[in-house]
Amino acid sequence: MLDASAIAAGLGQLAPQQLRDSLATFMPAGASQDEKVAAIKAGLESPLGTSLREAMARWIVDEIVPVNQIVPDSYANWRPPVRDSMMFVVSRLSAARLAPKLLEQIELPLNTPPEERLLRLIAKVPGLQKLGQVIARNQHLRPALRKALTKLENGIRDVNPDDVRHIVADALGARVDRFEVKISSQILKEASVSAVVRFTWKNPQTGRRERGVFKVLKPHIPEYFAEDMDYLHGLAQYFGQRHHTYGFPAHLIPDTFRKVRRLLRHEVNFRREQKTLIEARALYRSFPRIRVPGVIQPLCTRAITALTEERGVKVTNATLRLPAPGKRKVAEQLLEALIAVPMLSAVPNAVFHGDPHAGNLLYDNRAGRLVILDWALRERLDQEQRRHLALLFLMVSLRDPAGVTAEILTLAQRRIRMNSVRARAVRETVNQFLEAMPVSEIPTAADAMRLLEKVAIQGTKFPASLIILSKVMFTLEGILADIVGPDTGIGLTIARQVALHWLTHRSEFRLPLRRRDWMMLQCSALLLPTRVGIRWQQALLDRWLPPNLTHSAAV
Repeated sequence: MLDASAIAAGLGQLAPQQLRDSLATFMPAGASQDEKVAAIKAGLESPLGTSLREAMARWIVDEIVPVNQIVPDSYANWRPPVRDSMMFVVSRLSAARLAPKLLEQIELPLNTPPEERLLRLIAKVPGLQKLGQVIARNQHLRPALRKALTKLENGIRDVNPDDVRHIVADALGARVDRFEVKISSQILKEASVSAVVRFTWKNPQTGRRERGVFKVLKPHIPEYFAEDMDYLHGLAQYFGQRHHTYGFPAHLIPDTFRKVRRLLRHEVNFRREQKTLIEARALYRSFPRIRVPGVIQPLCTRAITALTEERGVKVTNATLRLPAPGKRKVAEQLLEALIAVPMLSAVPNAVFHGDPHAGNLLYDNRAGRLVILDWALRERLDQEQRRHLALLFLMVSLRDPAGVTAEILTLAQRRIRMNSVRARAVRETVNQFLEAMPVSEIPTAADAMRLLEKVAIQGTKFPASLIILSKVMFTLEGILADIVGPDTGIGLTIARQVALHWLTHRSEFRLPLRRRDWMMLQCSALLLPTRVGIRWQQALLDRWLPPNLTHSAAV
């Protein structure tokens, strides 16, 4: 029998690079996989388990998945909290979940890329998978890491098809025979907490056999969910107590983990998503080129959502061979569906999709139709929020620092007085942001949300719905870049969609702006040539004159 205590004692004293070879000596070739896992698990649960966890955590963050390689240089100030987060999770994950992961890392070939190792580490850890999906949308990541993390959108493979079929059969019981349900033997798609399988059923209303898909809660989620909630809560507390160590505002990192925790809790709430799907389908009923799957209510339970099967392939794949005009058309459909429709809805609290990565967006080239899947993560914007967001977008495009500052302060979670210290800090950030934007470029809605996040990082709190919307726009910006390139013209496209909706759907959609808003915008627009002219003149001086003459020439 392998000596687990000896393993823990020895490894706790070693440098990270020595750990792999040392573990191999404790685990002779004759030991079975179960024996090796049992030995590591026993070591993790022994009195010396803390030293073993710390040693293995150091090995992970310094050697096999180096934080310096994962986090790009442009985000170097985030490396310490990322490293500490990884150490924290390894120190808290249950021995039953951690032991097989450690063994897998030990037995992987030495030349295994860190990106592949990272995906193996976070398998069956929904909280970390969700964080990985969010990180994957950052355009500044190394291409190899971004490509690996993108697999979390539709490349997760950690559940057995037979297990999924049994879950469906047990949950539906007699309904399987009543509706003549036949379930596929293959998994269509996997996400962090669910798996999707095709099925057919006899619809009693039409008398025909119809196709559908079951979205099923994975069997390991109920067991692991509480633990993931605990370590995300622990991370929020940990960084809340040590925020001064990292140089970020006190709430920034803790709020991030609280939001991920809340979003993950929504992902396992299938009843909530079923209601959202019905609401979203109604929102898009006037748009034949945009579809939301229909809910098959007789076959739904608390852990299963039955949906109509929709045609299409992943939107970034569907557009690969399209000519430029076709790609542009798809890009405009994406903007229409995910931004313009919810922003212009006449509904008091319009729902919008909170996780529009490419794996959740299908496109049918033959029908010219976009399908929006997976509504577990969603948020709402009330009419006043939409009004001030529209004003923010327009004021940024007009490069109006006073107007931009006023809208940001209005959108903040708590009222901020215009003459307060916080307001002055926001005003300074706005001025710096607008001055840094090239005169030759038209500021976009995505730029406005980047500014909003910059202000948030500096300490101003915003409602969760605005933070999620900013993530949506950054995600969408990345998808548009993949489809039509970086010059997407998102600002002009949204403006065109605003005009189109106002003209063609007056009963269901309305402009969020009031008459006085238009008057304010007209006044700002009159001053735009002056603002841009001064910037353009300064840019020419900076380019052609020596630095010591620039100021005097400008004067």
